[in-house]
Amino acid sequence: MKLKKLYEFIIEKGIEQDPRGSVLVNKELKHLKVEYGALTEKQKQRFDVERLKNPYSDTRILHGTGDESIKSILIGVDIDVGEVLLADRLIEKGKKIDLIVAHHPEGGALAALHQVMYMQTDIVHLHGVPITIADDLMQTRISEVERRLLPVNHTKTQDAARLLNLPLLCVHTPADNHAATFLEQLFKKKDPKFLGEIIDILHTIPEYQHALKNNSGPKIVNGSDDSRVGRIFVDMTGGTEGSKDIYKNLAQAGVGTIVGMHLSEEHLKKAKQEHINVLIAGHISSDNLGLNLILDAIETVQKLDIIGCSGFVRVKR
Repeated sequence: MKLKKLYEFIIEKGIEQDPRGSVLVNKELKHLKVEYGALTEKQKQRFDVERLKNPYSDTRILHGTGDESIKSILIGVDIDVGEVLLADRLIEKGKKIDLIVAHHPEGGALAALHQVMYMQTDIVHLHGVPITIADDLMQTRISEVERRLLPVNHTKTQDAARLLNLPLLCVHTPADNHAATFLEQLFKKKDPKFLGEIIDILHTIPEYQHALKNNSGPKIVNGSDDSRVGRIFVDMTGGTEGSKDIYKNLAQAGVGTIVGMHLSEEHLKKAKQEHINVLIAGHISSDNLGLNLILDAIETVQKLDIIGCSGFVRVKR
């Protein structure tokens, strides 16, 4: 498979597993094309045209022409300069590596991380939060994230890949979509009534079993094993943590439990104030789940030689 085709396949599968539903995602892409058509030529020159077909600004080919044939990949949750040098060293030792895949974004995909956060507005709206409230609260949080990323040295890892001429791809939200939808469907099927039952369900999943062995397994951070679950909100996609002020509205909408990858102390404090149970499934383990699910989809089309690094462990389903 060519790199460009692999990238396009990942976007396609990310849309299929988007918690908002593919109909809404494609509707937004269509609306963006109309907006693009109304721009001046000068404005169009500054517009990232990749957004017209890829709704996930944090997923991009960071180095490569797109014509490279991909059969062997080095994949990690975080790819920094060290992992790029590791790939080069492995190649020197005779290991074939056609592509480096990062989960967390780098380069321009990191700089544009805030753009993908708009999807959280629709996700919380699906859980009962009025769209006007969701829009207002998320806009404030998105602006915070955008400012926080402004001073970051975004291209450091990308530059290392370019200098060594190693193709580099980052796959963030499409993988997170897979993890979120997988767990949403699993909880719907199992219908847990208590938090302890959610823990038991997560412990049946290989990625969380592996995390448990490394002392980083799922943990209840608000509530107890005997706490009633209520409605579950799997909060695992949309760039990064959303607004800390959304919990009041989620509670009013009937959400009783949040299952997330991670949560800041400030966000947790707000959730506690609204009596919402919080269960942290695990960050790296949940990233692994999403990546493994998307790799399973890819391998229905082409088998790959997958080398895990930087926190990634391959699990096939």
